[in-house]
Amino acid sequence: MLPETATDDPAGLLARLIAIDSVNPDLVAGGAGESTIAAFCAAWLAARGFEVHTLERRPGRPSLVAIARGAGGGRSLMLNGHLDTVGLTGYDGDPLEPRVRDGRMHGRGAFDMKGGLAAMMIAAARATARATARGPLRGDVLLACVADEEHGSSGTEEVLESFTADAAIVTEPSHLEVTLAHKGFAWFDVRVEGRAAHGSRPDLGVDAIAKAGHFLVALEELGARLARGPAHPLLGTGTVHASVISGGREPSTYPEHCEITLERRTVPGEDAATVEAELTAVLGRLAATVPDFSYRLTCGLHREPFAADPESAIVRTLTKNAEAVLGHPPAVRGEPFWTDAALLDRAGIPCLLFGVDGEGAHAAREWADLASVDRLTAVLDGTITDFCS
Repeated sequence: MLPETATDDPAGLLARLIAIDSVNPDLVAGGAGESTIAAFCAAWLAARGFEVHTLERRPGRPSLVAIARGAGGGRSLMLNGHLDTVGLTGYDGDPLEPRVRDGRMHGRGAFDMKGGLAAMMIAAARATARATARGPLRGDVLLACVADEEHGSSGTEEVLESFTADAAIVTEPSHLEVTLAHKGFAWFDVRVEGRAAHGSRPDLGVDAIAKAGHFLVALEELGARLARGPAHPLLGTGTVHASVISGGREPSTYPEHCEITLERRTVPGEDAATVEAELTAVLGRLAATVPDFSYRLTCGLHREPFAADPESAIVRTLTKNAEAVLGHPPAVRGEPFWTDAALLDRAGIPCLLFGVDGEGAHAAREWADLASVDRLTAVLDGTITDFCS
């Protein structure tokens, strides 16, 4: 176990966070959840003068908001990072034993996203301690350490019911590049109806699996049309793919239904409603042209895409500090995956993503570049000071 003083250093704090099992139990049955890591972060932040609020609508799935109050009259800034990780099974080595090799810290969550979590905690503690010595910052600094980002984002949703800020930074890993957009997604279930009958009676049966084949071909054609369509400058075009298919009971029976789950990745300007209209048009054409084609379309989980205003105060402030720390203007990027930034944006909080360099999110080997953790800490420290003064 590292001495307590080691946790005032980004690498030391990251090692402590990696060593705490925080597997999301919605992803892995029996996962540890966020209780232990939330308690550690709460104690660490309280010891450094933060006002700590714990939110736990779902028992065993706490999030916390730690606040350093400003003197008043300044802008408030929220730093958001998730406490949970994906599972440990299949990891190459001990996923809860942080190891440093060649300037990289290995362990589950090092990259996604305990590196960002450690950097934002250290940066906020340094900025507020320095401000206290010189006079407090004018605006509040809020740290939202949230549960459940890897599954349903219930943590950030709960936080946003009670807390807000003038701007936010999500410290998801971004390779020290300024991330101003990411895709959303919509999941749909398509049930293609057939008619059960003995395999010897094609006059009575309707093969739901064969009918579903027409939809799968049409879905592939839809994906090709999307790829040829208008592209977002950072994200490209939307995509669609079939994720899960099931149907049939036995070789000698016509299947009475076939169910397909699909995922549509969306870009700004698209949402679940536009995707539903798109799919309804595809299915409607099949119903009109394929004999005995019958279906039911159901919308499942969906999340909106995200796009930041590149001229917003928080983007300009962080970009200025990143250039000072990195020695060059940071690259600007978009991400194909979804993050909690979309929830913050929908709540009216201007935000962006900026996080560590590394590799291995959800993979058998995961690591964060320790120099990037230090640089991220410095960028966030300067951004807090500038934005909240």
